[in-house]
Amino acid sequence: MQNLGAFVKSADWKTEKHVPAISAPESVKAGEAFDVEVSVGREIPHPNTPAHHIAWIALHYIPEGSGVSIELGRVELGAHAQSATQDEGPARTVPCAKIRVSLSKSGTLHATAYCNIHGLWTSQAAVTVS
Repeated sequence: MQNLGAFVKSADWKTEKHVPAISAPESVKAGEAFDVEVSVGREIPHPNTPAHHIAWIALHYIPEGSGVSIELGRVELGAHAQSATQDEGPARTVPCAKIRVSLSKSGTLHATAYCNIHGLWTSQAAVTVS
């Protein structure tokens, strides 16, 4: 039996269109709310068609010294330019999510995104809380 971790892919989001890019401050004040944006295809656009699309984006946080991942949010992306008659319908969801959070402890943000063809992709960013 294989471990799921063996199938999670990562790369530099500047050169790979599937990697979720995290935009968040590197340091924040304890308890102060801030925005975290996760986007897929920031530098190289990801196609968003019925045949090839990002289905969802999730954001987790792991506090320093903890072995537990806390899911901060998850966004399901539903409009992939489909229509009843063609693949170029009237709406297309751009794979991006903004989640407002507050932290009381330094840790690491982990973003994951799922492409229906190329699987699960991840990235991470450290956040220092003072």
